[in-house]
Amino acid sequence: MRPTLRPGDRLLVVYGARVRPGRVVVARFADGTLVVKRVAERRGSGWWLRGDNPDVGVDSRHRGAVPEEEVPGVVRGRVWPWPRPL
Repeated sequence: MRPTLRPGDRLLVVYGARVRPGRVVVARFADGTLVVKRVAERRGSGWWLRGDNPDVGVDSRHRGAVPEEEVPGVVRGRVWPWPRPL
């Protein structure tokens, strides 16, 4: 998620919050990998997720849409290091 997030960032996640395009979320890919990605759009019964750096990392372009039940939380902010906006 660079440049928005960096390794070691601590995030405030609200579980059960409303997911919508543009939000940063915590999601689980089908293989069990836990990821933090930005929601691009709804596709069918799932969400199309993208990384903020399209040249690095794995997102829905590689794994497909993520089912809604596998997107449990929305990132509300960074708690460490502080301050640095999302």
